[in-house]
Amino acid sequence: MRVIQFREALREAMSEEMRRDKNVFLMGEEVAEYNGAYKVSQGMLDEFGPDRVYDTPIAELGFAGLGVGAAMNGLRPIIEFMTFNFSLVAIDQVINSAAKMYAMSGGAYSVPIVFRGPTGNAGQLGATHSSNFENWFANTPGLKVVVPSNPYDAKGLLKASIRDNDPVIFMESELMYSDKGEVPESEYLLPIGVADIKRKGKDVTIVSFGKMMKVALESAEELAKDGIEAEVIDLRTVRPIDYAAVVESVKKTNRCVVVEEANPLAAISSEIAYHLQRNAFDYLDAPVIRVNSMDVPLSYAPTYIDITIPNVKRTLEAVKQVMYK
Repeated sequence: MRVIQFREALREAMSEEMRRDKNVFLMGEEVAEYNGAYKVSQGMLDEFGPDRVYDTPIAELGFAGLGVGAAMNGLRPIIEFMTFNFSLVAIDQVINSAAKMYAMSGGAYSVPIVFRGPTGNAGQLGATHSSNFENWFANTPGLKVVVPSNPYDAKGLLKASIRDNDPVIFMESELMYSDKGEVPESEYLLPIGVADIKRKGKDVTIVSFGKMMKVALESAEELAKDGIEAEVIDLRTVRPIDYAAVVESVKKTNRCVVVEEANPLAAISSEIAYHLQRNAFDYLDAPVIRVNSMDVPLSYAPTYIDITIPNVKRTLEAVKQVMYK
């Protein structure tokens, strides 16, 4: 199977859906003439022209609102935020318009729109460019929230998101755009709301999503050297969450660690921990432990970044705690 970059998988997904459906278009800052801030949309202006690949001013509230209106009138916009930190400027359109329109209109208006772009830290970009908003958007009824961890999942989930009749928040990572992985040339879609077991094991369940899957999988490799078989679950979507996959794994391993880049209060990891104590309490041999970023704005200094965000060392310590080692 061929190997392509994460950015190429996203580009293929968008291009294939734009060829398939003339109502799909891409809009955002630098997506056209500059070929995308991260080169995700490279070449798309040449293929689809300026009527379907739109450069916008630096005005997230404006072009997000244009996208919502277009979706209400039968089009299928893909709105790219240069980073989800900038989505805060447009959050009224995302939360109060896109997410609520179907319910508020009594089902008269669907809003088939995808808001996509990078989330979380990308190194030394400072606190205002390094936030994680997966749990923010996942807290909103009416939205679906997708956070892929590899090129294969990214392509299949983005195609499914574009075809979905509900608004989808599709969150990537600047640190993953150059990642490479196997992606079939034939068409495929992945269902939204279905987790994937990336590594099977019997001793402990490690749950994660997005780029933190690298930490989870590397931790599992290290644990294997000590004879500990970790089962690693990639949630892939955080609204809806595939609770059943996590519960079934914990029934087998009896222990769970959740690795998530967001700050700890009211995080996705909090929700997983609650759900397990509510629905798998009798199977737990230890409390669920969460490995989150420290509860501080992310510093610019690389030394502080290293100790603030989840890493393999902290994950291994958490696993050993739940195994009483």
